Amino acid sequence: MKKFILAALVAALSLCALTAYAWAPKKNVTVIVAYKAGSGTDNTARVLSKFATDKIGKTLVIQNLEGGSGSIGWTALSHSRPDGHTIGFVNLPTLCSNIVEELGDYKIDDFIPICNHVNETSLVMVGKDSPFNSLEELVKFAKENPGKLKASTNGMKASNHIGAQLLAKSAGFTYMAIPYGGTADQLLALRQGEVDFSVAKEADIAAMLSEVKILGVFAEKRMESFPDAPTLGELGFYNKWYGSARAIVAPKGTKQEVIDFYEEAFKKAMEDPEYIAAAEKAGVTTLYMNAEDTSKMIQQQYEFCTNEVAKLWD
Repeated sequence: MKKFILAALVAALSLCALTAYAWAPKKNVTVIVAYKAGSGTDNTARVLSKFATDKIGKTLVIQNLEGGSGSIGWTALSHSRPDGHTIGFVNLPTLCSNIVEELGDYKIDDFIPICNHVNETSLVMVGKDSPFNSLEELVKFAKENPGKLKASTNGMKASNHIGAQLLAKSAGFTYMAIPYGGTADQLLALRQGEVDFSVAKEADIAAMLSEVKILGVFAEKRMESFPDAPTLGELGFYNKWYGSARAIVAPKGTKQEVIDFYEEAFKKAMEDPEYIAAAEKAGVTTLYMNAEDTSKMIQQQYEFCTNEVAKLWD
């Protein structure tokens, strides 16, 4: 009798599990990252994937498809089979600016949001050997030497280029923007002294803090991690928050039950105390948003790129 009751209980629990998750992956899941290995996006994706694998029940395999300011990877993602076995990270506002600039053949509705993973504040930085020790010094030099300063970016009108332009426009100076294939290459150029300054995010520089100097932050108040770096608003420049989000999406046509499964699995992963500790150590600023809120954020970013970013180059 006890064996019968136990078997019935196991069957009931299994039925509940199937009811809760009508779908689950049958094989390893490909996760497309549109930037090279070692980039900020790649690093944050790998931190999350390590802990999400247990929640999902299959291995998450990162596939780096870098190039074209993310457009190569996002084109591949938009063309992937919507069977739940290929998902990917998108970077905002770069995804939206690429669409506005027609750098790829994908559109906003070619992706179905699953959840947001990271929101990161943008930082203005120089190399450790730079003669500039404050943002005021950099801006003063730039104004006295129009167009002489060089800035590395992660692509034409990509997220970090937008940040550099927000600074320059609000501070009233001109500079030469040099696009690289992604943030990793952009920051390598900065550290090697090829350029004078860059804009990037905290997770991008987590492994190289000793090689750069943070001169300012795109935040409304000073950041706990860089308390000596003033906000741009303090100095009379751009006075709003600016940064990047990294969200997880699936290709258009993916069934709702698949989205629901991943939304819950990634939520559990981001709430795992071991993940939280690992993320903090890696400089990952986790901000989970469900599918609905992520969709709203993507739309807001698209409107920002359509209505405001374009004016930065007028």
